[in-house]
Amino acid sequence: MNDQPAVLTERRDRVLVITLNRPEVRNAVNAALAEGVGTALDELDADDELAVGIVTGAGGFFCAGMDLGAFVKGESPYFGDRGFAGIAQRASQKPLIAAIEGFAVAGGLEIALACDLIVAAEGAKLGIPESKRSLVAAGGALLRMPQRVPYHAVMELALTGDPFPAERFHELGLVNRIAPPGAALDTALELAAQIAANGPLALAASKRILQEQFDWSTDEMWAKQGEIAGPVMQSEDAKEGASAFKEKREPQWRGR
Repeated sequence: MNDQPAVLTERRDRVLVITLNRPEVRNAVNAALAEGVGTALDELDADDELAVGIVTGAGGFFCAGMDLGAFVKGESPYFGDRGFAGIAQRASQKPLIAAIEGFAVAGGLEIALACDLIVAAEGAKLGIPESKRSLVAAGGALLRMPQRVPYHAVMELALTGDPFPAERFHELGLVNRIAPPGAALDTALELAAQIAANGPLALAASKRILQEQFDWSTDEMWAKQGEIAGPVMQSEDAKEGASAFKEKREPQWRGR
């Protein structure tokens, strides 16, 4: 048995690495894991020194979904208003990257879909096999994937229950980068470093606009965007970014 916490966190400069740490059950989601992820996201959002989060899994794989044994015993895989696995319904305000080795299936893929970018190792399997057990992928897969990949690809995944390899998801645009086996986290850290170098206010505002714009009508979208982007454009960081560019130096962000 693994006597360590169900979720580990590690700070790498301005990046918080969140590791699902139940390899003995393929990092399946129980109450402790959901609470651990939700608490880690609280930490990420609250700390101005952190700019990006990475979610990954221990043991050479990402996550196999809900822990059915724990569920039968009465444990809930939900945490507060963050929902399934402490992330599915409300993730962080800051950018999140999923770093996938091995497989991310069922609720495991739904954790990855709650992130903003996905890095996957060559040959990793991603899918929603719920229909094979007369279940429904109700943790976000059927809501989020149709916004990101073609309808017929999502339908094939949902109705057959068979996974696609990471390379196929890369072709479809769901996976941002393919990494050599064993290097998904390192590749995600490289991507995170690129993101963390940018203005934190701009990162949070850009993420919010991209997520919320699906609900905006044509008549209101410019006004809604302005409400979010306006304060960033008038911030100290915006002036610092322009000055740093003009002076050919690295900007010093203050988050205000």
